[in-house]
Amino acid sequence: MLDTYREVITPEGVPLQLPAAGPVPRALAWLIDLLVRFGVLMVMSPVLLALGDFGQGLYLGLMFLMFWAYPIVLEVWFGQTLGKRVLGLRVVANDGAPLGWMPAIVRNLLRTVDALPFGYAVGLISCLCDPYGRRLGDLVAGSLVVHAPPRAAEPPARIETVLAPPVPLQPGEQIALIAFADRAPALSGPRQNELADIASGLSQARGAAGVLRLYAMANWLLGRR
Repeated sequence: MLDTYREVITPEGVPLQLPAAGPVPRALAWLIDLLVRFGVLMVMSPVLLALGDFGQGLYLGLMFLMFWAYPIVLEVWFGQTLGKRVLGLRVVANDGAPLGWMPAIVRNLLRTVDALPFGYAVGLISCLCDPYGRRLGDLVAGSLVVHAPPRAAEPPARIETVLAPPVPLQPGEQIALIAFADRAPALSGPRQNELADIASGLSQARGAAGVLRLYAMANWLLGRR
């Protein structure tokens, strides 16, 4: 199943594109979470079982926490379990809002149904039939697993240097120069240099030096003196 987008409209009338995750990344995230659970239990079991009956009780409590509380708490507090974090996934409500406690509890309790009759067969069939890859637990809880957008990079430091163009510029040339200074930070260094070299006759420099001189001229045009 191909990943697809679910469009929702916020109360302010702003459309949001939610990139729904298909069954493959979700299954991989579940497998990672399963390894995390068993890993914690394997590490703690020798210590707890050495305490006798009391330790056995603690072990059963830990098992309950790892298999039930672990996904619920992490999905409510952080929107993702460790497995989903590794795969870049997040659980949200159908409208894109953070997941609440009740939906998180419902979607995780219904894993017992999605796992029937074996190997999450019911959940897989539901994911393949639903256009947004939702299993039964998601459909009942009103939740959606989406690809988490990458964290925005830190904005580049603004160039404060001001330099007057060596020749008068036409309005179209001024607009092009300001547009370059506005968009260039989102480009790679080599691409910036390539574009700046086109205007090397104006900047009287090439490469990174030409880029900095064009930034400075844009500042002059914008009145940043």
